[in-house]
Amino acid sequence: MQYIANQSARSKLLDEKNRAGLYIDGFNLYHAIDDLGEGFLKWADYWKLGEIIIPSRSERLVTVCYCTAYYPDARKKWRHQQFVGALECKGVDVVRGHYVREDMECRACDTTWKKPTEKAGDINVAIHLLRDAFADDIDHAYLISQDSDQSATARMFAQQFPEKKLTTVAPPGRNFSVHIENYAHGRVKLTRDHIERCVMPEIVFKPGVANVRRPREYAPPDGWVHPDRRNR
Repeated sequence: MQYIANQSARSKLLDEKNRAGLYIDGFNLYHAIDDLGEGFLKWADYWKLGEIIIPSRSERLVTVCYCTAYYPDARKKWRHQQFVGALECKGVDVVRGHYVREDMECRACDTTWKKPTEKAGDINVAIHLLRDAFADDIDHAYLISQDSDQSATARMFAQQFPEKKLTTVAPPGRNFSVHIENYAHGRVKLTRDHIERCVMPEIVFKPGVANVRRPREYAPPDGWVHPDRRNR
């Protein structure tokens, strides 16, 4: 009877916590991490990142939505596919956009070329965040983006859901978008340490799913120790 009572108390505590969702503009975050100059930081678990930045005493993470697209280059696409597979093993909802080749022209030399341009990433962030809010699946949305276009998302969220909260999250080394911040209830500044704490092991396992192996380009430097294992 004591066990059942304890289980009931824990369930009630979970029910009382606000439901948090993390929504990630994939390339916005990727380029910020790339600028840190440490390739192994790209092999990061975004579900764990969400758990780190939310206040766990009052909130529980219920969804992580990562919006991205595969770049049309064989080696880059393969690395990205491995990363996406690892994130999906961790429970992240990966929403894929696409690339198109747009005509570009150099005014100085009058030459033209086809430039790969990512499409649908920003709109995927917006529609999935708002979808979860309209379905009442979340109480608090955390938005990782400094793209001022997402201010329209933040404005709609604030107008339609005055009882819910939005926190703007700046990628490491980047400033907050003041346009998003105008409609946010709070803000979180990501750092290199946040990302390092989320680095996944070389092989990511999930029962019933093929194991995912880290690309060699994302291997940590010799002697590196994961923050979770330091000072033990």
